[in-house]
Amino acid sequence: MIRAYQEIVDFIAAGSTPDDVARFEASQATKDRVADLVHKEKTSGLTPEEFSELDHFTKVEHLMRLAKAQARAHCSQ
Repeated sequence: MIRAYQEIVDFIAAGSTPDDVARFEASQATKDRVADLVHKEKTSGLTPEEFSELDHFTKVEHLMRLAKAQARAHCSQ
């Protein structure tokens, strides 16, 4: 499973509160991997597998941004 997905699955499976969601951050290893993929995309290009991995991360990141916004709204109520 792609690392970003695994982190989200583990986070959800452990249970979370709106505060937990609002504070969630990807691991440094995931951030480093994404930075490497973005750099490689801009310089030498990605393999189909790498492109898929980066695309999946982008989708997961978007989902988490939406969840964080919703969680912050819950926390402010």
